[in-house]
Amino acid sequence: MDTSLDKLIQNWLVLDKNVITRNEIQSLVATEQFAELDLRMRTRIEFGTAGLRGKMQAGWSSMNDLITIQTSQGLCAYTLQNVHDAANKGVVIGHDHRHNSQRWASLTAAAFLVKGMKVYQLRGLNHTPLVPFSVSRVGAACGVMITASHNPKQDNGYKVYWENAVQIISPHDKGISDAIKDNLEPISWDVNLVNSSPLCLDRTDELRETYFGNLLELRLPRAIIPANAVKFVNTSMHGVSHAFAVKAFEAFGLEPFFSVKTQEKPDPEFPTVGFPNPEEKGALRLAIHEANAVGAAYVLAQDPDADRFAAAEKGADGEWILFTGDQIGAVFAARALEAYINSGNPMEKLAMVTSTVSSKFVEAMAAKEGFKFVECLTGFKFIGNAALNLVAQGFDVPFGYEEAIGFMIGSTIRDKDGIAATVCFAELAVTLAHKGLTVSSFLSQLYQKYGYFKTSNGYFVCHYPPTIDRIFARIRNYDSQKKRYQSYPKEIAGLMVVSVRDLTVGFDSANPPTYQPSLPLSSGHMIQFRAQSQTDDTKIVLTLRSHNSCYNVNVNVQIKYYLEGSGSDVPKIHQLLPNVVDELRKEWLEADKNDLQCP
Repeated sequence: MDTSLDKLIQNWLVLDKNVITRNEIQSLVATEQFAELDLRMRTRIEFGTAGLRGKMQAGWSSMNDLITIQTSQGLCAYTLQNVHDAANKGVVIGHDHRHNSQRWASLTAAAFLVKGMKVYQLRGLNHTPLVPFSVSRVGAACGVMITASHNPKQDNGYKVYWENAVQIISPHDKGISDAIKDNLEPISWDVNLVNSSPLCLDRTDELRETYFGNLLELRLPRAIIPANAVKFVNTSMHGVSHAFAVKAFEAFGLEPFFSVKTQEKPDPEFPTVGFPNPEEKGALRLAIHEANAVGAAYVLAQDPDADRFAAAEKGADGEWILFTGDQIGAVFAARALEAYINSGNPMEKLAMVTSTVSSKFVEAMAAKEGFKFVECLTGFKFIGNAALNLVAQGFDVPFGYEEAIGFMIGSTIRDKDGIAATVCFAELAVTLAHKGLTVSSFLSQLYQKYGYFKTSNGYFVCHYPPTIDRIFARIRNYDSQKKRYQSYPKEIAGLMVVSVRDLTVGFDSANPPTYQPSLPLSSGHMIQFRAQSQTDDTKIVLTLRSHNSCYNVNVNVQIKYYLEGSGSDVPKIHQLLPNVVDELRKEWLEADKNDLQCP
């Protein structure tokens, strides 16, 4: 073992007071597992705009007591320094049901309490949207949610909201990261402070009730809601959503849903799903089985911390239609538009927000209907802040979404909310049934009005991450004899590339004369191409994206592609998308040469 690694280990053993994680490191040292020690100790888990998320185990690179305390001390110090009257405004802290979540919420609270900062501790298991809602409601300086969302069971995380009740963005991420490094000496390990400190307040019941009161404001006008004749099956994926979904249905006056009993109770082991993400192939298998058994028309699902939502519909042929995030987004956008029109407010004051990798359906809807459309970088930290910026300009922003089944409904919570999405989808399905429609047939009507859109998203796995930089460098210099825009690929699958927006180097061909993109730069590689047919209205939008630009050579990295085709020739679009993916794989990415795998 080299000296630098030994120093990292000894520093850990000095600071860590948790017997279990201390023993983990001591056992690895005793058995001379230096490769494992190097992985755990050499690199510190990085705090960013997504906060922290990683495997629960001892070591600087993972999630554990010590990392949680240090992170909380840094966040506290940064908040006290940068938010006026932060100590009195306080922090909201919540947690889900994962292993260590409750303990880490208590350790987080202790770090703030010992510094004299008020803490609003959300007691029991809560869904993630309750934290930003509570931050806004009580006027807190910041908020923390202990959750790893839909990650596997061995992971946990630390999500941070700023005083605007939106996930943090730059420069707060760097500021908090620097503050963490300046506050590494643990001050308190006392989890009992949440019960003994007068600064720790419990307003959980009040905030939950207020949350559901706010939820009622999202209902459609009561006059058009018929008697409920639609059956739903709901699954919480072993997460925290069941109790919240039950109450939401009650609040909306909807008949109770059927539940997948084996997935109903919170269980940190996630025994029936290896990867508790409703988007994953086969994730809704048990829910669909239950729906067939009880004769339900729809399956509803939330991820474990209930901030994301998925749905499926039983088709007339008995086959199940699994809606994509973009399809649900289109339906919700139409719902928001109709409600806004019925409100009598001027159309020029309406705005909607999506991430740049999401469908361009809302963009087309906005162009036809005359409201403002804004797109932003991927992630609700950007969607939420974009919404707030629009509100500051005088716009109403009742809806925003990203294709990864995240939906912001209403104007109170500027974050994705799986419970709000669940009950609003169910209510819409019931309303449509009264008109002789289903959600899928309603979506078909929307396509007839605004144009047909079909997505085909996926990813390639790179086993040697430095290859990623070489692949993207080649795409930016596809024709080495040309300059800037002309050096990118000029065609794909018979379509001509008409614009390129590169959010890594800061170039947008559609924005002369500066060619500067309107969106901020991405932390990783991200290039978006728009291409179209020369003979009809067929178009595609293709976005290539990596996770970040600084890779650990021991970790596989994905190149994600987001592909959407649109136009009036539906069969042509269906034939075109596989051809685009095939040319992307063979020619642009040289998948065989670069040993890329597409699951």
